Amino acid sequence: MDMWMKIGMALLLGMMLLFLLPRAKEMIKNSPKGSSQEWMSALIPLALVAGFITLLVMMV
Repeated sequence: MDMWMKIGMALLLGMMLLFLLPRAKEMIKNSPKGSSQEWMSALIPLALVAGFITLLVMMV
């Protein structure tokens, strides 16, 4: 029965990808493009979080 569960899950994941990929392509094509200032304002907090996590790991 375990083998059939794996096959069923693989089929469900494949069907999900078939439904999601065309919609994802459409969303990417029609999405607004960010300016360099917007990208920098997103990267700065991410860099701060990564630096903080690195600091915590080094303290252990």
